[in-house]
Amino acid sequence: MSSPVASADVQAAAAVPVATAASPAASHLTLEQQQQIAAAQAQAAQAAHYAPVPAAAPTASASLYVGELDPSVNEAMLFEMFNSVGPVASIRVCRDAVTRRSLGYAYVNFHNVSDGERALETLNYTLIKNRPCRIMWSQRDPALRKTGTGNIFIKNLDASIDNKALHDTFSAFGNILSCKVATEDGQSKGYGFVHYETHEAAENAIKHVNGMLLNDKKVYVGHHIAKKERQSKVEEMKANFTNVYIKNLDPEVTQEEVEALFTKFGPITSCVISSDESGRSKGFGFINFENHEDAKRAVDELHDTDYKDKKLFVTRAQKKGEREEELKKQYEQQKLEKLSKYQGVNLYVKNLDDDIDDERLRQEFSVYGVITSAKVMRDEKPGADGEEVKGPSKGFGFVCFSSPDEATKAVTEMNSRMIGSKPIYVALAQRKEVRKSQLEAQMAQRQLRMQQIPGQIPGMYPPQLFYAGPGGFPPQGGRGMVYPGQGGMVPRPRWVSPGQPQMHPGAPMPGYAMGQGFPPMGQGRPRGQGPRTQSQRGGAA
Repeated sequence: MSSPVASADVQAAAAVPVATAASPAASHLTLEQQQQIAAAQAQAAQAAHYAPVPAAAPTASASLYVGELDPSVNEAMLFEMFNSVGPVASIRVCRDAVTRRSLGYAYVNFHNVSDGERALETLNYTLIKNRPCRIMWSQRDPALRKTGTGNIFIKNLDASIDNKALHDTFSAFGNILSCKVATEDGQSKGYGFVHYETHEAAENAIKHVNGMLLNDKKVYVGHHIAKKERQSKVEEMKANFTNVYIKNLDPEVTQEEVEALFTKFGPITSCVISSDESGRSKGFGFINFENHEDAKRAVDELHDTDYKDKKLFVTRAQKKGEREEELKKQYEQQKLEKLSKYQGVNLYVKNLDDDIDDERLRQEFSVYGVITSAKVMRDEKPGADGEEVKGPSKGFGFVCFSSPDEATKAVTEMNSRMIGSKPIYVALAQRKEVRKSQLEAQMAQRQLRMQQIPGQIPGMYPPQLFYAGPGGFPPQGGRGMVYPGQGGMVPRPRWVSPGQPQMHPGAPMPGYAMGQGFPPMGQGRPRGQGPRTQSQRGGAA
């Protein structure tokens, strides 16, 4: 029996107008071309005749992303919250692969899209562990997530405006896919993002809200620009700057004198010298040139020169954020250089006697090389006059050598040696981050070994915990929260070791924790009979 529906490829081919032998266009075709067209039409008709019925279109995604979660929030808490809206298929709290700590977000999958929509409407920004959660539709395709269509940027926000307030303000212009105020240490950074479903909604929001007062602050609303584009614009501005910053000016220097100093390099559009309330110069200012070439020449020729007994500092003017970012990079670079300088030469010494001080520590290690520093860590206590007084020893310290070879020799010779009444521990000092990551990796490996041990013994299974939701269980929804299957799905061993209980279909596995509300499996008491009494259980000791 032929199918009434053709495949997508056949339908597409049928939609393209072709010239048949009887059509006017056929007169311009050769006999060979007309035969090829007729053969293609016959093939398309045959394909349409035998085309199979296409599979039903996949249902729309009912997966929600839940963010801004407290690290202690688990699947059970989310199940209790979201299952009140509709049957949940699966829940997965995303965790670090090594430490298993929560990453602060999760995915909740519903059976029905309508339940997902209702959860998004009713539960968005609900407090979970005193934190408002942020819910949006899950978008698995990274290309679609990163597209800028419908995404707007809002800045100069009042500190009191949170995610919910921003959502309530902008939801009037269209359906919002996601909404977030940028924060740092729980405090608003003064800007945020709103991602609309359509480009038209974003345009409407920009048109009506840009320049408006929100909590007495005039906000800027515009299209979101991708980070790469912003960085390219910043680099372009750096390469073509016209604004110059000058500092270390003598307070007696006037604005007119500064203008005269810079105008010899080219025409300027503005010159501002910062001053205090009394009108006295603060010693710095900004000069803007008409042309980039003039500004660059002024920086090259005036920087680090003397002007009225002061050495001038002249450079390209930077925005506050750019300057802070540059200072941060310089700090990180200096930190890395300092750490690399002491890499392999700094020793960590612990299990020290309480009476060992810096000088004694230096004496014990001085035979192995030149020591640049030796310090026993102590609890510092404020004295009566405000000066710090050395407190009791913390039992550990650091010894820094001038070369890695000396440090390695000291570790080999001094580790486990008795100093005073205790054997000391000596090792190369490590950064806190390195020690923390190593400890976390060791803990993860230990947990993995403990989980694998029961599975290596025939007839034994690792303990499994399942969370039972009220009124039954939704089916397994992939990775994440594990929901118990049917009784017949319980795996059974092919053999039973001596002394091990015989497994039957439907019987729970050893160590299987049955959740509240889970239907009993296996053979139970006949219907209508109550629980057995002690005498009915056998009574034998």
